[in-house]
Amino acid sequence: MILLLLIGSVSIVSSYEYDTNGYVFFCLCMGRFGNQADHLLGSMSFAKQLNRTLIVSPFRTYKNVPFSEWFKFEELQKYHRVISAEDFMKFIAPKSWKENERIGFCWSYEPNKECNLKDGNPMENFWTELGVERFTRSVNFILSFYDYEQWRIQYPASKYPVLSFRGAPASYPVQKQDRINQKYLVWSNKIDEESQDLIKKYFDDEKFVGIHLRNGIDWLNACRDIEQYDTYMSSPQCLDGTNKKLDRNICFPSNDLILEKLEDVLVNKLNRTIRNVYIATDKNPMMKEIKSYFDKKNLNLNLVHHDPWLPVIDLAILTKSEFFIGNCVSSFTAFVVRDKILKSGSYEFWGHCCFINSFDESLMQ
Repeated sequence: MILLLLIGSVSIVSSYEYDTNGYVFFCLCMGRFGNQADHLLGSMSFAKQLNRTLIVSPFRTYKNVPFSEWFKFEELQKYHRVISAEDFMKFIAPKSWKENERIGFCWSYEPNKECNLKDGNPMENFWTELGVERFTRSVNFILSFYDYEQWRIQYPASKYPVLSFRGAPASYPVQKQDRINQKYLVWSNKIDEESQDLIKKYFDDEKFVGIHLRNGIDWLNACRDIEQYDTYMSSPQCLDGTNKKLDRNICFPSNDLILEKLEDVLVNKLNRTIRNVYIATDKNPMMKEIKSYFDKKNLNLNLVHHDPWLPVIDLAILTKSEFFIGNCVSSFTAFVVRDKILKSGSYEFWGHCCFINSFDESLMQ
């Protein structure tokens, strides 16, 4: 059915029909892109398991960034029924999700505690920029996001057509069974072309090794007591199925360890066939240290630290690397690693063995 909306004197034709199976809507607001990507992957599964249309939230920087600016929306449509948050608010909400019908959902053990989806930053700005001024009432729940049957029973679409969550209906880090959803996150033409142009500029389309360094003061503080945890942030990506424990070398490796690992990859694994290295970092790219170390090894490297204003450019470039070395605890690294697994790419982690260069389905399911 073609829906015709009249806005002023302008007619806008929409192909969207109201989905009687309901919708899932949420603020993609936790942390930076890596954390948001984890939450998106889990939320995709949640919407599909409940057979509700996923309202695809914009990513959150200092403003809302529509999904289609960074990824191809048509690829996401291959997974399940989806609609962008912007189109939902423009074409569906005016008639079927009016302001006096908006219910907010918050996880809480206190059933009578007020749930305010717009309380705090970035939640308030997230919803306001989408045109949601307020929620008229709220629901507190304690259900697991993976208890799909109870969600269907307790919150049927007939009574709760739109499940609007304060945060994503998913866990962090992303659950193992949800990692494979990344196959539907395909870079937009804009991001893909910009990353390819930079690879051409810096490496003349030659192969390169990509590395991710987390060495800012905030990361140092985050890793300070790492040994007390069994898992920490994105560490399951390298520790699942192993007997290895978290330690400082995994979370905040020393410069010496980084140089030794990079040498092992460039010299031993790649047999000096690649001399281009792309460096993504939150603080120190170690350009001088790396150059000095490898000059002594008679390996003249072409080191690049582009440091784009938009971090997803770094990610797009790293996913195109011949070999990637990243930080096991970082969700930024995790995005690249999932891409490598899906494409049978090669990767390793600082402070952790071993070389991986083939698709292992068990890492994604």
